[in-house]
Amino acid sequence: MTLAMTPPMGWNSWDCYGTTVTEDEVLANAAFMARHLLPFGWDTVVVDIQWYEPAARAGGYNDGAELELDGFGRQLPAANRFPSAAGGAGFKPLADRIHEMGLKFGLHIMRGIPRQAVRDRLPVEGTACTADEVADVSSLCEWNADNYGLNLQHPGSQAYYDSQLRQFAAWGVDFVKADDMLGPYFAAEIDAYRQAISRSGRDMVLSLSPGRALSLSRLDHLRSTAQMWRVSDDLWDVWEDVEAQFGRMARWAPHQRPGAWADADMLPVGRIALRAERGSERLSRLTLDEQRTMLTLWCISRSPLMLGCDLPSSPPETLALLTNTDLLEVHHASVNNRELLRDGDLVLWAAESPTSDRRFVAVFNTGREELIRKIPLADLGLTDDDRSDRLKWRAREAWSGKDAVISTLTGPPAAHVRVPGHGAAFFRFTRSADPVA
Repeated sequence: MTLAMTPPMGWNSWDCYGTTVTEDEVLANAAFMARHLLPFGWDTVVVDIQWYEPAARAGGYNDGAELELDGFGRQLPAANRFPSAAGGAGFKPLADRIHEMGLKFGLHIMRGIPRQAVRDRLPVEGTACTADEVADVSSLCEWNADNYGLNLQHPGSQAYYDSQLRQFAAWGVDFVKADDMLGPYFAAEIDAYRQAISRSGRDMVLSLSPGRALSLSRLDHLRSTAQMWRVSDDLWDVWEDVEAQFGRMARWAPHQRPGAWADADMLPVGRIALRAERGSERLSRLTLDEQRTMLTLWCISRSPLMLGCDLPSSPPETLALLTNTDLLEVHHASVNNRELLRDGDLVLWAAESPTSDRRFVAVFNTGREELIRKIPLADLGLTDDDRSDRLKWRAREAWSGKDAVISTLTGPPAAHVRVPGHGAAFFRFTRSADPVA
């Protein structure tokens, strides 16, 4: 069975709660998602980094912290933050509650084995090895001190990953975000992790991070091991981060396919940073137009969509961003997604429905001033056959809900567009004889 036939969609605790999210906060966001967003395809709830750190704090990591581990060196949820995990229950009670809502449960994990397990020489389940024998103490993450890498020449290293993923499977985990895998690129660790998931007895989507300068030369390996992979470092609520993803997704979008998705990173919309790594509690610093641009680019490039906000306390306009059915249609089911044109501040993207009866066009304005253009339909990716019948197409703009103005009286058919600074327009073209809705 192919997992992630469409790009995964969900919520992740990182942008809002950093290392400190609690069980109650996870459940509150899950309940909101189940009630308001599940019908639109948002279905995955992910607990991000350091769920095993009892003393986790906002704004950084505690070097040398005492982690919650079991007798085999595997991370356990900190019971002071996840009370249902007490007594060795792990994440199973929380995952069960998420599943009862009709949602999927995911968690974050760092590459390698906890340094604490190495220090204490804890046994590796099912082997005669101990953690200090399988660790590669020279393999370090430059930004987090929880783990060492594994010496994958030692058979006990694969056994450790197998043991960890068996535990995740027993808890009911559906989605694993494995971090410190791509920058630099740890091919052997990725292979070991994929093998451990395959041996776990449970289907789990594998997401790889962080994606710094990820090269297309890795595409075949990524497709064979993971369902999604980041193409950048962390993205935050500043325009420069969003703008940088235009070039990255233009490279990766033509290679998107079911079960293998390049990921433009999380969506910092709504209310974020209640206890996060960067900055204090705030509504997203991206303007509403910039947030629409981000959603439009992510959807037409078919990136996974992972929300970073606190859903219950985000404003109503956030919910409207996330439930735009025209935009979600191109995300769920489209082909030939591609950048068509860059001309100064104007960027054009296009895609088609799998049956070719609908066309999708995104018009982006990366400049600060309003952009007003008359764009020939030929520049919007419509074929010669389409242009030969000037009355063949009509279009609706998704964010305004209004029909597009298409002139046909003089010259080739052209769409009239008006796009605010840092904004986007998204058009769903249908044959004129067919209803738009």
